[in-house]
Amino acid sequence: MEANESAPPRPPRARSRANPKRRILLAKSAIWVVGLAPPIWLTAALFRRTLGINPIETIILVEGRWTLVFLIATLAVTPIRRLTGWNRIVQLRRLLGLFAFFHACVHFLSYVGIDHLFALSIIVEDVLERRYITAGFTALVLLVPLAVTSTKGWIRRLGKRWQRLHRLAYVAAALGVLHFYWKVVRRAALLQKTQTRRQMRNLPRMVGPTAVAALLVALAVRAPDGAPPYHDALSAPAPFTLQRPPPEWHEFYFTRAAYNSFSGWGRRSRSWAT
Repeated sequence: MEANESAPPRPPRARSRANPKRRILLAKSAIWVVGLAPPIWLTAALFRRTLGINPIETIILVEGRWTLVFLIATLAVTPIRRLTGWNRIVQLRRLLGLFAFFHACVHFLSYVGIDHLFALSIIVEDVLERRYITAGFTALVLLVPLAVTSTKGWIRRLGKRWQRLHRLAYVAAALGVLHFYWKVVRRAALLQKTQTRRQMRNLPRMVGPTAVAALLVALAVRAPDGAPPYHDALSAPAPFTLQRPPPEWHEFYFTRAAYNSFSGWGRRSRSWAT
């Protein structure tokens, strides 16, 4: 009994030290799974042909959105650390930033290689003329030095300049959001133009039946006795009044007049109604 009472208790610190490392390991594993899931899913969907009508645009849009997600998550590390006091979350920032750069590269290579087949003249023209592509390309260029200098060796070499350099992540994120916003606005404008064109194409279909109905109604009305036929009504020297035809030959007159009107397309026909 005395030996058991004199035995020193186990230190409880070993378990408390292991928990933060395990949390960081689980968080990094989750980031790896989430970061690699979009390209794997896009590749599988491409072979299964389930990416819709325009699979190339789907790949570009999905990778662009995931680039923004990882960029925003990278910038959110510092506010979360200050609000929660969880200092070890800083260890996740480098992995989040590298996955943001990875998805940005896949996004850009999909645009350059798959969409334009490395046609440099067209790519340069798009970068110079389309503002949303200019913003996105500038953001990608700013991410390159951030990804290269993310190692511990570069942190020691640059010292305080490393923090100043990596403040460009805020500029890159702002340009990425602007790139996405302008892209959405452009798509909305193109969609509006497409809808307007469809409405203009459907205009004859909407107005056509009304005009045909009005024409048939006008042809079904006969001039009174002594008045010129309906073909010569516009060239008649004196005005005349119209009245409904007799019911016994209304159906025959209506059908014959419509046939002559549409088959002749404005040509004069014989006066068969008199």
